[in-house]
Amino acid sequence: MKELITAVREARTRDVPALLSELDRTERRSALAELKALRKEARSWPWEKQDRLRKALLVAGAGCHTGAAGCAAWIGGRDLQVWSRPPYSMLLDVLSNRDREWLGDVAHRLADRPATAETLYELITRLVKASQCAVPTTDGFVRGWADTLSASQWQQNRRPLADALRTDPYLTVLVPRLFEVAELPSSTLWFDEPDDPSRWHVALALLADEGLLERASLVDACAARLIRGGKPGELRFFLALLRQLVLTREEEAERVADWTAMAADGISTVAGHAQEVLARLDEHGELSVRSLVDVSGSLLFRPEKKLVRAQLVLIGKKLRRDPSAAGELLPVVAETFGHADIDIQERALKLVARHLPTVDAAVREETALSTSLLGPALRTAAAEVFGDLMDGPSAVEPYMELLPCAPVPRRVEPAPATLPELVEELVVLARTASRDATAFERALDGLVRHARTDRPALTEALQDALAGSWWLVDESQSRVEQRLRSEAGITLVLAVLLGRVPMQAVQEGRAAWAGSSVCVHAALKGVMKARLWEAADAVLTGSAPFLLALPTWQTGSIDPAVLVERLRTYQQLGVRPGEADFAQALLRARRGGQEAAAAAGAAAGLGTPEGDRLAAWLRIDRPLATVHRFDLDRQESTARGWVERQPAGWTRRALMASEENPLIQQEFPRSFHWLGSAHTPRHRTCDHWNDHSDSWIATLPEDGETLAAWLLPAIATCVTDEMKDVAQPLLGLVELDGPAAEAIHLAVGYALGARYPEDRLSGVDALLTLAAQQRLDATLLGEQLAILLGHRLVKLNRLADSARTAAATGAYRTVLAVLTPVLPGLLADKKATARGLSDLLSVAAECAEHCGAVGGAEPIPGLAEAAARGGSSQLVRQAARLKAAWEQGSGRA
Repeated sequence: MKELITAVREARTRDVPALLSELDRTERRSALAELKALRKEARSWPWEKQDRLRKALLVAGAGCHTGAAGCAAWIGGRDLQVWSRPPYSMLLDVLSNRDREWLGDVAHRLADRPATAETLYELITRLVKASQCAVPTTDGFVRGWADTLSASQWQQNRRPLADALRTDPYLTVLVPRLFEVAELPSSTLWFDEPDDPSRWHVALALLADEGLLERASLVDACAARLIRGGKPGELRFFLALLRQLVLTREEEAERVADWTAMAADGISTVAGHAQEVLARLDEHGELSVRSLVDVSGSLLFRPEKKLVRAQLVLIGKKLRRDPSAAGELLPVVAETFGHADIDIQERALKLVARHLPTVDAAVREETALSTSLLGPALRTAAAEVFGDLMDGPSAVEPYMELLPCAPVPRRVEPAPATLPELVEELVVLARTASRDATAFERALDGLVRHARTDRPALTEALQDALAGSWWLVDESQSRVEQRLRSEAGITLVLAVLLGRVPMQAVQEGRAAWAGSSVCVHAALKGVMKARLWEAADAVLTGSAPFLLALPTWQTGSIDPAVLVERLRTYQQLGVRPGEADFAQALLRARRGGQEAAAAAGAAAGLGTPEGDRLAAWLRIDRPLATVHRFDLDRQESTARGWVERQPAGWTRRALMASEENPLIQQEFPRSFHWLGSAHTPRHRTCDHWNDHSDSWIATLPEDGETLAAWLLPAIATCVTDEMKDVAQPLLGLVELDGPAAEAIHLAVGYALGARYPEDRLSGVDALLTLAAQQRLDATLLGEQLAILLGHRLVKLNRLADSARTAAATGAYRTVLAVLTPVLPGLLADKKATARGLSDLLSVAAECAEHCGAVGGAEPIPGLAEAAARGGSSQLVRQAARLKAAWEQGSGRA
């Protein structure tokens, strides 16, 4: 037994089977105990050393287990997985003396483990063959079987997969399971060459034609999976197989209910195929009117306009062949009057008008009820079709804009008063990735307060509550310190309090974050780090009774009168404020107005340096940094004291620059100096472009315009680099106090033209929030969008999608006011894509139909010319529609 353990330690895998054969049952159990200890010990070894030991440990442990469950668990252990030339032959050798039933039990237990069934497929098949047991049918084993077959065919120069399947003993058992597994094998999803004989859908269809697989079962299984839905890639496989089977007309006619379900709920490609099948059946007279009504009731309300138009064509053909079906079909078509697309509404109205005379009075009345769903542009045409059946003309109701409620300012609750409450909040912040700046500020203030009053009790409570945290166990103090130096969260202060970061590191950390930064993200992170290290020092020394920078409002702002009283308390206690804490409090203090003026007088009356600084700060009636548009045509910038060459492509971007603020440079700590420096856009986006933190916005709650200018290069990447989730800070920016000028509106413009819907939705939310706050300058935003479109940064179809989403909330006048300055340049630009421009004109026309004209009802330059071009293109039609709605709504404006 000792020789066996020594061989394992020395990674002599080839010696293990022979040494195991000399051990009896009792000796194997004793050896297993030592092997388990060795396995636990090896987990702390370097990876290279573990890898050398893994094969020997795997074989020895499997041979020493006497129970099937324990053996399967040992072989399937993640830390014992061997990826390069696994020792399967040795494993079978050391298990060869077991009975067949035992080996079969091990095989099925391995197949039942989701983490190993696929990777250990080869070993499981060998065990199945040795035990002659039934083949496992678990999901993992099925995926391993399919991928192994495909890999072997590729190794044989892409030999037809059907050749391997014909001789495979598991064919009839495992193929049906392919349609039941939760996740398809990756090899079935390869569609680079759809007719390649090495592909699964081609091979299965061929075997079905040969009679080796039951054709009807394959068809039923494909239909069931397509109806059930799932990942698009997997549904693509089942659809490809269904098409490869080439169903006969009789087989298609037997499954009308299946095609109806696919057309109603399937993904676009599946619904399109089902619609094609139903159209063929209808053409041959094998689709009943009732079935067509059922499928149309679902298809006509799908968002894909292509499917809806095709269904209207299908209904039109049906009515031409069988006019008696109009009584059942026209009410369904009339429900399409409520479709979001005006073109679909118009097509449906024409179809109804063509066949309405053939139906009885009851159907005409029922169909006329749906005319209320039509847009304003089609009401006149509908009146000509339905006549007296429509409601009589009524006075035009005054238009009312629907906007979301403006954000209501919320006061920040004081820090947790009791120790249990504080500990609970600290644990949540330490163990989650919460970005709630308010919760963080309250917890940090509570930590400083309780550390001053009873630090031993606080330490003891946190030691128990945070037990198991990575920085409290299994990590050396130097490693904890090294990792936490890059942290910008509450964990840093907690680690200092609990003795995992020494006092010397606190002092070094405060000094390390006193330098300058290269981007706004690093600068704001540096401000936070400076505050954290300073708070950590206060927690250890008890030097601060509380934090001056605790916000009084959820945006991060502080009432100036409250800050004066906090300074008064500091004066009474004889305590000097921390530099970073006081600097952050100044940046958060509300400036301007009578409240700030009164607080400035009270602050000056304190007679302290901090009171004088606060008084002077509150009397400053200008932003932290003045921002202005960066000259797009300049190829160089000397704002930093040197010439910086800008690439030609960069000059197309619309960005903002900021001017220097000497006060920040002279009176604030060095960790804040970046905020007072002059900045111009650079040709490279920093590495923090996808970082988000509510605390960054809460750092400058009174200077939203300045912050927007600095964050603009990162937000712009949602368009310029098609990045995702970079417009998230936008809603926080528009909720800040202060003016919303060019920088904020430009950021909104970028988000409205973003590549991804999530970012466009952030832009729509920001647009509607500004409108609800009555801070939106629609003309300015329109001008910004015109610049972005002129520089080919924003695509028309993306802007149209954002505008349509905003208008759908009821903000028609707001959206139209934004689009009005955009349209003239597009109408005059011959390079503007006709499709995108027609989409934008469609949204503008819909808005005008609801709210009338805007901007003094002056005609939109270029619109009349576009409408008069002639032809039936969507661009001309939507231009004419907007022109008519604009002229009709001029009186309502």
